[in-house]
Amino acid sequence: MLALAVSAAESIISSIVIVLSIAFVVFLVFKLGRFAVKLLVGIVVNSILGFVTILLLDYFLNIGIPFSLPVLISTALFGLPGVGTMVVFKLFGYAFAILALHA
Repeated sequence: MLALAVSAAESIISSIVIVLSIAFVVFLVFKLGRFAVKLLVGIVVNSILGFVTILLLDYFLNIGIPFSLPVLISTALFGLPGVGTMVVFKLFGYAFAILALHA
């Protein structure tokens, strides 16, 4: 009888450990998933703001940053800091002879 009680207790404890382990894994997946989504949304918003900033600077201030492949990649990867760097380069006369694939 005592062996049956010990066996039942071990079964209950192992079930509790399994349920807690599954709950912990689900918690980690949701926590990391939310972090990844937050990071992705931040990158997308920063990239969109960078493209809009280039358009507004070109329309209102006639900065003249060309829409070449390197400029688009830089803006997509870095967003507003990339645009700021390109504006500084443009104001000092650097890099657009290299970055501009078309005139």
